[in-house]
Amino acid sequence: MFKALLEGFGVSVGIFVLTLVFALPLGLLIAFGRMSKCALIRWIFQIYISVMRGTPLMLQLLICFFGPYYIFGMTLHSNYRFTAVIIAFSLNYAAYFAEIYRGGIESISAGQYEAAKVLGYTPVQTFFRIIFPQVFKRILPPLTNEAITLVKDTSLAFSLSVLEMFTIAKQIASAHATMIPFVVAGVFYYVFNFLVATGMGYLEKRMNYYR
Repeated sequence: MFKALLEGFGVSVGIFVLTLVFALPLGLLIAFGRMSKCALIRWIFQIYISVMRGTPLMLQLLICFFGPYYIFGMTLHSNYRFTAVIIAFSLNYAAYFAEIYRGGIESISAGQYEAAKVLGYTPVQTFFRIIFPQVFKRILPPLTNEAITLVKDTSLAFSLSVLEMFTIAKQIASAHATMIPFVVAGVFYYVFNFLVATGMGYLEKRMNYYR
């Protein structure tokens, strides 16, 4: 039982890591679109964020998995289940990250942009050398909250029959008529979240010089 749960835990960690790898940079791009001076681009990204945050993640998982078949008639391999999970999670969390980024970017005073321009920095240099380090420091607490939520949301992969930890715990509990697998899974989730929170807290302290 413990070995099976550990394998499922590995899948959950994989979903968590890959979602962050794709959603964090995608969220920044969406934030830029959300703040675009072009009304059409800004409107498109506003709609995207509204849809992704206003509909259930489980529904988005089902659409990402069944959509290619019903819309395009594509024959999907069984391995696509995990890919669909990563796509759905990344698109969903990118919308939340985008609003977090936007809030952080808009909290920086205009004077810093003007000072950087006087010093000869290009807009790209200004953002990545001056603005973004301060933004990242300010958005770490809400990013930590989203990361903790993501750890728990990995259990939603069961809707596509991906054998992550919760799915395996449910199968073992059903087969042996015991609650122990759920207790063990709960401990795994708690430890995972504790490590995430501790790591983010350490990173926040290391960035205390951005005040």
